[in-house]
Amino acid sequence: MRIRRWLAACAAATLVAVAPGAAGASTATRDEPYRPQIHFSPERNWMNDPNGLVWYQGEWHLFYQYNPEGAQWGNMSWGHAVSRDLQHWEELPVAIPYSSDEHIFSGSVVVDERNTSGFGSPGAPAMVAVYTSWYPGTGIQAQSLAYSTDRGRRWTKYAGNPVLDLGSREFRDPKVFWDTRSGQWTMAVVLATEHKVSFYGSADLRSWRHLSDFGPANAVGGVWEVPDLFELPVDGDPHHTKWVLVVNLNPGAVAGGSGAQYFIGDWDGTRFTAENVVTGEPAPPAGRLFADFEGDYAGWTVENDPALGPGPFGAGPYPGTVPGQQQVSGFQGRSLVNSFLGFDAPRGRMVSADFTVDQDYVNLLVGGGAHPHLPGTTAAFVPAGAEPVLDFELPDGQTYEQAGWSATGGLRDRAPVIGPARSERGHVGDKLLTTFFEADSTTGTLTSPGFTIDRNHLSLLVGAGGHVDDGAGRTVVELLVDGRVVRSATGNFSGFMNWRGWDVSEFRGRSAQLRIVDENTGGWGHLLVDHLIATDEPVLPRSVETAVNLVVDGQVVRTATGKDSERLDWVAWDVRDLAGRRAHLEINDFNSGGWGHLLVDQVTFADRPAQSELERFDWVDHGKDFYAAVSYDNVPGGRRIVVGWMNNWQYAGSTPTSPWRGAMALPREFALTTVDDTVRLVQRPAAQPAGLRGDGPAFTLHHATVRPGVLDLPPAADGTVLEIQAEFELRDADRFGIQVRGSDEERTLIGYDTGARRLFVDRTRSGEAEVHPLFPGVHSGPLSVDGNRVRMNIYVDRSSVEVFGGGGETTITDLIFPAPGSDQTRLFSEGGDVVVRSLTVRPLRSVWG
Repeated sequence: MRIRRWLAACAAATLVAVAPGAAGASTATRDEPYRPQIHFSPERNWMNDPNGLVWYQGEWHLFYQYNPEGAQWGNMSWGHAVSRDLQHWEELPVAIPYSSDEHIFSGSVVVDERNTSGFGSPGAPAMVAVYTSWYPGTGIQAQSLAYSTDRGRRWTKYAGNPVLDLGSREFRDPKVFWDTRSGQWTMAVVLATEHKVSFYGSADLRSWRHLSDFGPANAVGGVWEVPDLFELPVDGDPHHTKWVLVVNLNPGAVAGGSGAQYFIGDWDGTRFTAENVVTGEPAPPAGRLFADFEGDYAGWTVENDPALGPGPFGAGPYPGTVPGQQQVSGFQGRSLVNSFLGFDAPRGRMVSADFTVDQDYVNLLVGGGAHPHLPGTTAAFVPAGAEPVLDFELPDGQTYEQAGWSATGGLRDRAPVIGPARSERGHVGDKLLTTFFEADSTTGTLTSPGFTIDRNHLSLLVGAGGHVDDGAGRTVVELLVDGRVVRSATGNFSGFMNWRGWDVSEFRGRSAQLRIVDENTGGWGHLLVDHLIATDEPVLPRSVETAVNLVVDGQVVRTATGKDSERLDWVAWDVRDLAGRRAHLEINDFNSGGWGHLLVDQVTFADRPAQSELERFDWVDHGKDFYAAVSYDNVPGGRRIVVGWMNNWQYAGSTPTSPWRGAMALPREFALTTVDDTVRLVQRPAAQPAGLRGDGPAFTLHHATVRPGVLDLPPAADGTVLEIQAEFELRDADRFGIQVRGSDEERTLIGYDTGARRLFVDRTRSGEAEVHPLFPGVHSGPLSVDGNRVRMNIYVDRSSVEVFGGGGETTITDLIFPAPGSDQTRLFSEGGDVVVRSLTVRPLRSVWG
């Protein structure tokens, strides 16, 4: 019986459990190419935020946001796994499943030792889940209870739910703990769009009263989610403690997209007071102003969209916010480059005069859409010399079948649709093919008449769903030759179409057909298709960037984009390697979708980098893939163990994994340590990896000098699942570090920039980069040199790297998707020498073996 039908038949105080066959324990080996081997991932389907982390009777419980019916977000329920060592996990049946009128969002679990709720009995306390109910009928989010008296195996929803309801659509993610100071249960819960953490108190977990609010503060570029409040000793002194408030943010994190910031301060039982709230604007270093955009565009060549009057750049800089635009902030003076003129539809470019690079840094303010420059793209809308093969400019009212196509399912009797004005979907002509009917519930196929392949390449415009094989149904375009699928393409989870190309030289002279397949009824469960063309050469994808680029000899050598925010922030380009070269700047708005505009101001040449606003705040992790960080309750000895979701909402739905999507970062132990006279949050893996180390000897290296270039290591250092411990001594290298998951074509760089004093991970060549335009990148965090030495502890898995720098004060967590055969480990140095004081590389065994 389907879960939703079963729940609908149950009483108000509902016993919620699912038979093991529904999503429970399995004997699967979990050995797919990208399957994490030392991190938890579900056997199948979608997973995001960790929920209800609690230790009870020797078991570490990991609940998590889970879709029991597919590998995309939806049908939110609580999945469940348990472990006795935080490494080996047993996946259990779904703990709290969704129903048609209630989805189960994030929350926490406590062990009610005092039986304040009355859900347990003397000597047999209940585990109580406090979670957010989302009611699809109204969109309201409220806080509810469920309880278990059998070690979390079966859960009963409280008949009096919800227990805390403000009538809000943005009120979620309760984290509850017993506060010994006030002698009551305390809840931290977010008012997400108001950037506030609200605190509530309760004697019995059922009735709650408001205590105080914290925020807005520090990073507020996206909604606040998943708060956590806990106390830690400073430098291990139990008599000197501070409180830590973790607030997760999406988007607007330091590496872009989702991430976790933290505040340090005091909790008096009612109110949290932070001591690291940053106020005021970051002051840029002095330098030579190149462009402040206070007058006109003198010295710039401006190419506005000829179809849309003045858009996107207009006749000159714009004084602030364009009518109809969200408030623009962070610029200096009276005006700036603002390509929102004509809203997001117009496309255009600005090109500066040439200049000589004669200072170390180019600093500039950038805001607007997060659409980066991607190599191998073109500004051309339709390639020259293309021969149309199929378009969708059918006469009004003519169906595909009347034009010679065959159709099945809900795509029978359909016709092309007229696209929105100004090619906001990227189509050619007036009409395009869409399978979006009846709110994505339509499925079926469309198969074209036959055509002859007479050139080497076929390309077509595809957008919307990117479902290939995630268990929820495909959204793909297939090329058939002799009735056999020989090529396929899919969308990019975007309403803007782009070119997808196939090399079909081996089929020249053969008859072919195009088949559109829509089997998906979930989010983005449709396709947009237009304009199949034949060419002699491959067709480059269109650039959809909103980016400012530094160009030398016709090549983009530095680039920056916005963060889907109308607030400008500083970007600093290190251009020391370009000294004496001639260059120019390009400000490109080639995007006509959401956030399809760019903001630029104050281009300055300087000897020091400008610090971005986000870098002034305190971040749990400086990588791209550590979100919804939340800690365990009831841990023996008071240790603070934290788990984060190893993903980013920018591309979580398009990571190339199957039949599951989503993994957790390694459990980490948090502590507070004084670093450079400042109390900082530090982290280390919570479980000792010794039990996962392989039987073979570790590779070690001591007191070795690495010259400029790359140093190959013996095969004993290679592998796809590794623990690496390294200590470097600085000499005169500009950058140095370790390459992992390498081959001739791929590598992930984990290193240190001595000039910037920053630890970094470079995943621009880490394998599959088409996950999302914002997936490739270099992510870094500040790390001080300790006695002229830099330490790194690194955990490499089949699709991730986690780096703990120094004493754990800087961490970087990034997903990577290299080929299975990319397993080489190397050392590198740039600009000079570095000394490897010690290096140990150990292979790790799978936790699923």
